[in-house]
Amino acid sequence: MWEYSDKVKEHFFNPKNAGVLATANAVGEVGALACGDALTLMLHIDPVTEIILEARFQAYGCGSAIASSSALTELVIGKTVAQASAIGSRDIADFLGGLPPEKGHCAVMGSEALQSALADFRGERRAFEFEEGALVCRCHGVDEKAIEQAIRAHQLTSVEQVTARTTAGSGCTTCYERIEDILVRVTAEALRAKEEARVAAEAAARGRQAPAPAAPGTVTLLSSRPRPAPAQPRPESPRPARAAAESSPLTPTSPLPPPSAGMTNLKKIRLIEETIEDLRVYLRKDGGDCELIDVDGSNVLVSLTGACVGCQMASVTVSGIQERLIAKLGIPMRVIPVGRNAHGL
Repeated sequence: MWEYSDKVKEHFFNPKNAGVLATANAVGEVGALACGDALTLMLHIDPVTEIILEARFQAYGCGSAIASSSALTELVIGKTVAQASAIGSRDIADFLGGLPPEKGHCAVMGSEALQSALADFRGERRAFEFEEGALVCRCHGVDEKAIEQAIRAHQLTSVEQVTARTTAGSGCTTCYERIEDILVRVTAEALRAKEEARVAAEAAARGRQAPAPAAPGTVTLLSSRPRPAPAQPRPESPRPARAAAESSPLTPTSPLPPPSAGMTNLKKIRLIEETIEDLRVYLRKDGGDCELIDVDGSNVLVSLTGACVGCQMASVTVSGIQERLIAKLGIPMRVIPVGRNAHGL
């Protein structure tokens, strides 16, 4: 059962500004009644000052959809078009005191309706209405940009998580493949940016900047100064499991290998096995272990044993394994810890 804030209940049981606005000069519509939630947002905007004087809505859907629509009207009344343009789904959710993750798409729907209404006021059409490929989910009017924003903001790793946040794919499901493609691309971009940031941070720590790539045809002269001898590694000393986990390759901030693409199921399973086998070395040093149980599509089922069971850093361990797999395979993956008997083993 989902937990709702008092603010959500208030705007659901006593929605503000519901109904038709006869004086509306800006209308935004998202969703489809045939597939689920739908919202029509009507605004009366002063054409000279561009201040939103009135806002009304008509919504079809769950309590969170109605509450989000009601909250949206309260947020935009009195604001200029420029100020309203900056209002996003997170602002709507924060205004309501938060929404369950499964209902986050309701706030996204409100944000989309607002942008559509403001585009209507400016005499424009929403980009996804005429740019081929921009609209991903036609059932709920969710475009590529909204899905990308949700993936980045909430670190989503599966189509199911994207659907829960944006409703994309919850209708006819024909957009699943498009959503998966976006997940792969955005995940790869995030991993690449993280690796570049890590390299830059290491360079800054050494008191120098990372060398810029040389222009074609130029020759780089090496310094004639003698290089200092590499420092000898210090002998390892015993350390607590928590400290070891924070500095091991299992943490999400660890350097990641480049992603692989275009693989068969057999190759995918082998890569998963190899990755987990490499990471088991670090877990065993601290008395723990992780064993691959099964691979079900994008879900990787593992069994944590030894010191990993009940450890406060277990979630970090699982996140680290998941991030390693995503980087290794180049596709969204989800690591799920289960018991050894979960699949009859």
